[in-house]
Amino acid sequence: MRKKLLFLLLTFLTSCSEKVDLIVHNATIYSVDSYQTKYSSLAVKDGKFKYVGGDEILSNFSSQNIINAQGLPIYPGFIDSHAHFYDLGYYLNQVDLKNTQSIEEVIDRVVEFDAENNPNFILGRGWDQNDWNNKTFPTNTQLNEMFPDKPVVLRRIDGHAYLVNDSALKLAGINNLTKVEGGEIVRIGNRLTGILIDNSMRLVDDIIPEPSREESIQALLSAQDLALKYGLTTISDAGLTKEQIYLIDELQKDGALKIKIYAMIENDPSSLEHFLELGPYKTDRLNVRSVKVYVDGALGSRGALLIDDYSDRKGFKGIIRTPIDSVNKLALRLSGTKFQMNTHAIGDKANRIVLNAYRDALFDFRDPRWRIEHAQVIAEEDIELFNPKIIPSVQPTHATSDMYWLNDRIGQNRANYAYAYQELLNKSKLIAFGTDFPVEDISPIMTFYSAVYRKDIEGYPESGFQMENSINRFDALSAMTSWGAYANFEEDEKGTIEVGKDADFIILDNDLLTSIENRIPLTNIVATFINGELVFNRRFN
Repeated sequence: MRKKLLFLLLTFLTSCSEKVDLIVHNATIYSVDSYQTKYSSLAVKDGKFKYVGGDEILSNFSSQNIINAQGLPIYPGFIDSHAHFYDLGYYLNQVDLKNTQSIEEVIDRVVEFDAENNPNFILGRGWDQNDWNNKTFPTNTQLNEMFPDKPVVLRRIDGHAYLVNDSALKLAGINNLTKVEGGEIVRIGNRLTGILIDNSMRLVDDIIPEPSREESIQALLSAQDLALKYGLTTISDAGLTKEQIYLIDELQKDGALKIKIYAMIENDPSSLEHFLELGPYKTDRLNVRSVKVYVDGALGSRGALLIDDYSDRKGFKGIIRTPIDSVNKLALRLSGTKFQMNTHAIGDKANRIVLNAYRDALFDFRDPRWRIEHAQVIAEEDIELFNPKIIPSVQPTHATSDMYWLNDRIGQNRANYAYAYQELLNKSKLIAFGTDFPVEDISPIMTFYSAVYRKDIEGYPESGFQMENSINRFDALSAMTSWGAYANFEEDEKGTIEVGKDADFIILDNDLLTSIENRIPLTNIVATFINGELVFNRRFN
């Protein structure tokens, strides 16, 4: 009789509990809300957080899918506020030139790739002359010797310079008479070296074979595989054409692409005019409401636009890719729409141009959330122009990649106002973090480590790089979650673990907020969930 009563009691209790799609308990859950609230359990139903709280969850909810997290930390899914998602997948099938130590090693990798794949057109990415003993730009002499008839195009690590052979130059119609506004065709005397910087690269872009639909799909799916492994649930793709945007939309709706995309529209006439006429486009996984604009290039290729000369190239101040008048006109035009302006500005002159354009265009706007992408070198007097209307969208690993040669490139005085993340946070009241992958490593863990400790993966420099601008742990996590969502106008649907929001969250094997420093770079993502669906898993059944 006692057993029967116990059975009936358990049946009654079970029947009274609400059924949900997923329960996670015995965890250390960081909501990353403004109160820094912590929980130990959560429940998901219909892709949303149904409950967050304590271990009483097992009495109040039931599910066929229950995970005992065994005390592991749980955060909202990471948001990469500036990356190149489509490009990442696209470059996976090209020659990998990262970590090469000389032009000779670059050539060796290209030769090996050609022998294995025999493409009609060779593409590669990742070389960086700043890592070589000879830090001057290479020439294409050896490339021409090895590939006299096959076009070769090798993109620098920052994406702002090409090394191409004569075959590619000929196909693109580039010769000694060719001139390009907003770009540089590097010469030694009257000889073209094969180095093309910023807008001059477009001449070669026009001859590069377009990927097929199948290749584009595979690129996106390959990029997704990597992103989910690193706990990324939303990525702001910094520059997509309308064709790329609609392909992403199609794959998301088909269920093949789970990851969420905040799409910045490429500032080309076709894509820009299409979406300005259409207006913002929003689904549960895709958000199209911003425009990507380039004002200058990058420091590594000396395309960043400076107020004064480069310290290591007298008489040269960099490149302006979009004329000042055009920047101002576009800012005024976008201010009359619902579209956010997200402008690439690295040098101090470029940042000044953008800050002034934003100030004038946003005078009467309360909450525009326009962004400056990178915001790397800021003149001391221009720091004051940042305010809560303008969000610095920065990439902490840029600081720890550039620190080795920064002083030589721009001098100590300007370097003191570079990568000034804490100062920018103080002025704008929040900051958004990204990686700029594939320029930098895709790992948000390294983003966190670089922001907090200002060191590379080897722990250099021992005392950290310009530690006065390091970010505390919770703010760094916020910049990768809640503030990233805010920068995308998505704070009501994601970025924190709260009832009613999308169930985008990650389980880690190490708590970034409490871990010893040396353990942080070794942290792994155990599981990634998007809308409550387990999309990456190392441990749980």
